[in-house]
Amino acid sequence: MPVRRPRTLLAMAPELLPRLLDDATARRLHEVAALDPECVADDFGRPGVAAALAEAEVLLTFWGAPPVDARALAAAPRLKAVVHAAGSVKHLVTDACWDRGITVSSAALANSLPVAEYTVAMVLLSNKRVLDLREEYRRVRGLRHDWHQRYGHVGNYRRTVGIIGASRIGRRVIALLRPYDLELLVYDPYLSERQAQRLGARVVGLDELCRASDVISLHAPALPETRAMIDRRRLALMRDDATLINTARGSLVDGAALTEELASGRLRAVIDVTEPEVLPADSPLYDLPNVLLTPHIAGSLGNELHRMADSAIAEIARYAAGLPFAHGVRREDLDRTA
Repeated sequence: MPVRRPRTLLAMAPELLPRLLDDATARRLHEVAALDPECVADDFGRPGVAAALAEAEVLLTFWGAPPVDARALAAAPRLKAVVHAAGSVKHLVTDACWDRGITVSSAALANSLPVAEYTVAMVLLSNKRVLDLREEYRRVRGLRHDWHQRYGHVGNYRRTVGIIGASRIGRRVIALLRPYDLELLVYDPYLSERQAQRLGARVVGLDELCRASDVISLHAPALPETRAMIDRRRLALMRDDATLINTARGSLVDGAALTEELASGRLRAVIDVTEPEVLPADSPLYDLPNVLLTPHIAGSLGNELHRMADSAIAEIARYAAGLPFAHGVRREDLDRTA
């Protein structure tokens, strides 16, 4: 029996298509979907898109896709599914989609893997004081130095790591850290003690986590109730020389208060996300030696985009076979997810 290939329209910023699909990934996509690779919709009202949208049964979306709103749906009478080859669909899938019964899938799980890997690397490097060692090694270049005396207090043995948010990424971080000699704490208002034990962590209150942790890593969604959850008071609770890692959203932290703490030298930070997304050029965070500042790259970057593409292609194949999505998104979950 021939394999059904649903008519699919690509929706994203056109310049991103070659980054998402390499040759092998593009071939796999063509095996499961009927599509025109030259028709990439970054605006559903753009000339040339209307005919493809009218025939589309599936939208394969990525960064830069326009929202699938009532106007777009009116022009897409055959549309049944949105398969997002990236993480959050909040900016993309509107109430009109849910009201019409459009099924939605996301590659959020695939995107969570590099974030978790990056976080684990930063936890281990932070406890090892790698930034401090690098700077001091530069200063004493060519000279012998007693590193064991100077850094006898550092290391990853029996350190305490606090995970804020038992999200996909937070759970993956806990799983990856379990083999190490670390005590793992977790705060999540939706997580029970028994669930935390199964993950391999101990559930605690947020204030206790801030007091007890050598490294704190943020993995909570950006919601009204999580805005500035790490505020001036909770930063003050953190141990001297503790490290805050933020690969989630800049809005979770009081940025001004954190900058003050970091400028004083009392805390350390690994910051991959900020508010605003690009910090002003005069921000002290660019130059502080106790800060590792990166431009929102903990998530899928480079060839890691192909993992998200493969996830989306697998979902289209499931749809074509009449199977439910493996990574479906439910409307009722959006209020507490990223």
